[in-house]
Formats: sequence, structure tokens, C-alpha cells
Amino acid sequence: MTEKDTYNTITKASPEVLFKDKNSKFFGYAFPVNTEEDVKSHLEDLKKQHHQARHWCYAYQLGKSENDYSFRANDDGEPNNSAGMPIYGQIQSFDVTNILIVVVRYFGGVKLGVSGLINAYRTGAQMALEASKIVSKTINIEYSITFDYKNMNKVMRIVKEKNLNVIKQTLELNCELNISVRLNEADSIFEIFDRLYEIEIRTLND
Repeated sequence: MTEKDTYNTITKASPEVLFKDKNSKFFGYAFPVNTEEDVKSHLEDLKKQHHQARHWCYAYQLGKSENDYSFRANDDGEPNNSAGMPIYGQIQSFDVTNILIVVVRYFGGVKLGVSGLINAYRTGAQMALEASKIVSKTINIEYSITFDYKNMNKVMRIVKEKNLNVIKQTLELNCELNISVRLNEADSIFEIFDRLYEIEIRTLND
């Protein structure tokens, strides 16, 4: 069985969505993120934008495959597991990653109870995701191939035959090509170049 080499994410922030329940307002947002620093930056911006809100609850997931997922869910003062986990549940339900969802609450004076909160935060997250454009991306491995100029035709023939994506090239006396290959094809492409005399290939992603 081939390893899954695609993942779903968003490439731009969702529009703001609003869910209301018993005078409480829940504003939902989805952001594409690649690092915890990205998460922090979006949270800081929303806290400035909604400085009078009561709670800024969120969940995020980073990573491109199940082996390297990392996630966090934060209730931000709401009852335990009534906000962050319902938001994270929608990330799982929509099967998206490298994403942050924040639901900002303005308290309307009427308590919703734990089940009401779970429903409100889940709905806010769901609406933010429904308002987002979800795209499928491939998981790629990047390789550097180094060789002498005399071997260029040999290398370029394989690049053309296999329709490889060249992301950077230096073609002088000492040549270097950086290529990006889908995860499922990466091992076979590595072996092709690795077997060639006077040509060196190494992985760049690590």
C-alpha cells in the first residue's frame, strides 16, 4: 500500500463568521499556519481587534502527515473541554492541517451551560471552515543533485523523462540541481540518481 502523500489545508484566512446564542456572540476565524509563531501572531492580532471580548478559544494542527501531526486545543477560561476540543474536532472532521481556528466570544449575560458552549464553539469552527477554501497539496521531498558539467546531459535526460520539478539550478563547471518529488515517487527517483557514476544525490528536507 502506498503512503498517503497529499494533505488538505487552506491558503488564506477565512472571512469572519458569526454565530449567536442567547445574546452571546461567537466570531469564528480560520488561518493557514506553519509554525507556533504564526499561531501566536494571529492570536495577538485578534486580541487587539476584539479587546473587549471575554474568551479567545482556539485549536490548531501542524504537520503534513499523521506521523508528524502536532496539535493544541485551548479553552481560554471556558469550562474544561467545552471550547478547544470541539473546535479541534472540526479540524479533524474536515481533515485539514496546518490550520488555526479561533472562536472569539462576547458574553451576552446568559449562561449557556457546557452543552450549549460545546455546540456554539463547534458551530463557530464549522462555519469558519465552511467559509474557507480547502485545497489539497502534495507532500514533497526535496533533493540536491550535484555533478560535473560533462554529466549534464545524463542528468537532464532523467529530469525530462520523469517530468521532475526543478526548483533551483546552478549549471556551471560544478553543477547542482534542486528537485522536488512527490513522497510516493521519492525513493525510486533517489535510486535512479544514486546508481549513476559521478553523480551525488542527497535529501534537503531534513
